[in-house]
Amino acid sequence: MGERQRAGRDRREALRGMRISILGAARSGLAAARLLSSHGAVVFVSDQAGQLAQAGEALAQAGIPYEFGGHSDRVFDAELIVVSPGVPADAPVVRRAEEEGIRLVSELEAASWFWEGDILAVTGTNGKTTTTALLGRMLADGGIHSVVGGNIGTAFSELVLGGDPRAVAVLEVSSFQLDYCETFRPRVAVLLNITPDHLDRYGQAFDRYVDSKSRILMHQTAPDSVVYSGDDATVRSVIERRASASVRRLAFTVEESVEEGAFLRGGALMHRLEGLEQAIIDASEVSIPGLHNLYNAMAASLAARMAGLTPARIRATLRNFKGVEHRLEFVREVDGVRYINDSKATNVDAVRYALGSYRGPIVLLLGGRDKGNDYRLLADPVRARVRTIVAIGESAEKVRASFRDLVPVELATTMQEAVEKSARLARPGDVVLLSPACASFDWFRNYEHRGEVFKALVTSLPAAG
Repeated sequence: MGERQRAGRDRREALRGMRISILGAARSGLAAARLLSSHGAVVFVSDQAGQLAQAGEALAQAGIPYEFGGHSDRVFDAELIVVSPGVPADAPVVRRAEEEGIRLVSELEAASWFWEGDILAVTGTNGKTTTTALLGRMLADGGIHSVVGGNIGTAFSELVLGGDPRAVAVLEVSSFQLDYCETFRPRVAVLLNITPDHLDRYGQAFDRYVDSKSRILMHQTAPDSVVYSGDDATVRSVIERRASASVRRLAFTVEESVEEGAFLRGGALMHRLEGLEQAIIDASEVSIPGLHNLYNAMAASLAARMAGLTPARIRATLRNFKGVEHRLEFVREVDGVRYINDSKATNVDAVRYALGSYRGPIVLLLGGRDKGNDYRLLADPVRARVRTIVAIGESAEKVRASFRDLVPVELATTMQEAVEKSARLARPGDVVLLSPACASFDWFRNYEHRGEVFKALVTSLPAAG
């Protein structure tokens, strides 16, 4: 038994009889509750939200006590508290737990105690979902026994409960999940980019957000690897300051200036590993469009090489991968207008990437629950590419104030109104792009719900004639 397996066994044995409170009864919290309870912990679940029928039913079936609609003193009768990613670090319940000296961990951390296989973890402000899905697809196509989850799709705890813990886990990890990690150690860490996001959760302090992302490197050592953007100054600084000297460093860049990693030469995506250069694929053959997706392809391909895949296997997936739902997802063309669902774009930088992916004039649906966005960073691409903005959600007035001197801005009070207005404003050859730059929790349960509603409304639009 290896060191990692022994440490995991010791942590699991220590859970028997331990009193553990779970904050949050969404998918991560429910999965963590079931996982820890199955290993003998005495679990209690608490959620600030009101009655959650499905969650209550699932907990009752598992014999796990719970409370909804607030956090009672029972939460603090615990030796350990597992914090779901949706619970802010400055929430009163978290602050009190810290004041009382109760140990806090994330669901990601807790699930990792039970995983015996390699972990390939992907983080960054933008591109996490696409890169994670692409990497998972590469491993599956290459015949490597693997599972995909984390912040994308299935909670890590659910993967542990339902799968083979000796498989390779490909995980999208968010800053919120990394905040309360103690021992989480990916065999390969992928750090795509770091730009301002979620500043409402980090006291409007970018440095705190950067520190959170950096935690993916905290426990790495030889023979682990980190794949990172050589073109992102913040990421380079993080690697220089936080990555262990014993970790293998693989940069990706659109320049030909990398000692080890991925780069472009003559339009081809190249790898240079241990002094050997190999052409992986011509950039024009990568099936998902845009410079940002070329970066994602570079990152995924390097991580796949670290997992043992050959260039030929990687090339085949890059030619056929069709992207992920809610990320620059083509919905329908109506009367010469293409409708694109980019609901996953929940920050300004993601919208900038999206605007650069289309040539035709754009009718942009922008807004939602603001996260401290500086929309002025979009001024140049909006001026160059956007015909009209339809401002939606709680931040609609802020959006209008930011752009009314650049392009026409219309307000919409519902998604249905936004889609109908966009259809009237767009002309043949235009793109109607839902790329909100904001969280979805003003009108919707999550970004997936927002995207599904948008797609349903677009699907129901009548065509002329």
